[in-house]
Amino acid sequence: MGATAFFYILLFLWVQDTAATLGFTRSDFPQDFVFGASTSAYQYEGAVSEDGRSPSFWDTFTHAGKMPDKSTADVAADGYHKYKEDMKLISDTGLEAYRFSISWSRLIPNGRGAVNPKGLQYYNNIIDELVKRGIQIHITLYHLDLPQCLEDEYEGWLSPKIIEDFTAYADVCFREFGDRVTYWTTVNEPNIAAITSYGSGQLPPGRCSDPFGITNCTAGNSTTEPYIAVHTTLLAHASVVRLYKAKYKAEQKGVVGINIYSFWSYPFTQSTVDLEATQRCKDFMYGWILWPLVFGDYPQVMKKNVGYRLPSFTKVQSELIKDSFDFIGINHYYSVYVNDRPLETGARDVMGDMSIYYRVSRTDPPVGKAAPTNVTSDPKGLQLVLEYLKDAYGNPPIYIHENGLESTNGGLNDTDRVDYLSTYIGSTLDAIRNGINVKGYFAWAFMDLFELLSGYQSNYGLYRVDFDDESRPRQARLSARWYSGFLKKNASSIRLSRVQEDLTLNTVF
Repeated sequence: MGATAFFYILLFLWVQDTAATLGFTRSDFPQDFVFGASTSAYQYEGAVSEDGRSPSFWDTFTHAGKMPDKSTADVAADGYHKYKEDMKLISDTGLEAYRFSISWSRLIPNGRGAVNPKGLQYYNNIIDELVKRGIQIHITLYHLDLPQCLEDEYEGWLSPKIIEDFTAYADVCFREFGDRVTYWTTVNEPNIAAITSYGSGQLPPGRCSDPFGITNCTAGNSTTEPYIAVHTTLLAHASVVRLYKAKYKAEQKGVVGINIYSFWSYPFTQSTVDLEATQRCKDFMYGWILWPLVFGDYPQVMKKNVGYRLPSFTKVQSELIKDSFDFIGINHYYSVYVNDRPLETGARDVMGDMSIYYRVSRTDPPVGKAAPTNVTSDPKGLQLVLEYLKDAYGNPPIYIHENGLESTNGGLNDTDRVDYLSTYIGSTLDAIRNGINVKGYFAWAFMDLFELLSGYQSNYGLYRVDFDDESRPRQARLSARWYSGFLKKNASSIRLSRVQEDLTLNTVF
């Protein structure tokens, strides 16, 4: 027996054992619950200068050498050219839903006005392929890739001018794709995007001010601009939701929501100040977005700590924003420990306003029994997030839009990712059984992509992409085979010998 054959037999036995010990199956989830995987336009498509696409501010950022590995997504996973094969792979894997984003720069290169026919055709082609294969489609309108021309013209999300342009862009998407798409997310992670794009400068447009920037920013104000960006985003989101309800919902019968980044926060100690800091963390991280959507205003602790630097809503704006969502999407990867930091005087960024320290670490265990010692993989934390959102915000429908584990070696035998996904899916089921209105789970990512914080230094894909090969071949990792077997409700369908294995899952193309 050759070494390769022996390796596959071992994987087969390991997967069978894993399936036997899960304690749940796909059929344990509600009938209308969907499982899928996610990508985003800039991270997946490549072809940044082809067929009429204009630069987004990500192109400017990466070409200025701002990534840790000095990489760009000029080619990325080459999804622009390989989409048809990828949509077939999605179907063959057994995914029930696929979440992706539209590149505003590809669809409307000038940010407003004329629609690019080749960009329009590309997205129509993807949607048609998914419809043909019975895959539920979830589209994010904005996944952190603003047309550079709008950044140049009026500084993007810092200007109220973007509300009209974003609404017009959404109008095009609803008009052109809404006959086949009923799940829409307006903006991905506005809470974290504000901090990293306008506070630390880690993401484009790379704005920050001393001493808060992690990168060398040439412009910005870390003490005010994150709050301005979120404020404008909320108004733009509400405008889009109002448009959809007035113009499209009756006929298309779709739903529109927004996405937030989430982590669960444990108190580092059981002291009163750490318990208060942990709640403050939740109010800033979740409440920054969700309080306006549910209650029409920002959390009181934000108004107190941020003061005049926090924009305020008019009565009309408050009424527009309140209840402007059909669901909440969350991106969740890990938990953190939180302890109090005295509120500083003088200039503060968002983290200073929050007045906390937080740790994401295997080496900083909390005092007492407040949390597990390894919070980088803490499936219970996901369940606690879901339960908190139910209790604090009225049990809205929730989609877990992103959940996954980073791999730095990029190999195929990603047993750690299988363990991670299976335990987090199990926590999702526990939350559902506790009455939380969770409607879907999407693994991040369907395949290796250009990662926004690390370029190609880390890999989150169920499928490996060889970025050193011009043809960008895809190859199934163990996690892809496990997920496929789970979704097909029959663990024995995962055949890991080359003779018996599903050929599609074993193909490198």
